[in-house]
Amino acid sequence: MKAGIIVTGTGPILILTSYDSLTHPELVKKLGAKGISEFIGYELDWERVKDVYGTHFSVVMGDLHETDDLRVLDYNGHRVFANFNFDEMRGPIYFEPKREYHQAA
Repeated sequence: MKAGIIVTGTGPILILTSYDSLTHPELVKKLGAKGISEFIGYELDWERVKDVYGTHFSVVMGDLHETDDLRVLDYNGHRVFANFNFDEMRGPIYFEPKREYHQAA
């Protein structure tokens, strides 16, 4: 299980996932379905996230199965950054889809 901050074009979100990596192809596909095609990710300590979010964490986890899945724990970027220091964030992990570059004729 992973917890991570995903910094998107509209701001950071905090996610929980059973994928083993923030760049796992299926997780990237699920993020893409939410309109997130490129991002900067930071992994967080699972227990620390659990302590910070308490009951809300438990409620969201109750809906996260052992199968590969994704849940957004917090959409409020201000609160996400207020809850965690930069030294608690592991990364960064940069992700952008492969792009084809065409040279002008």
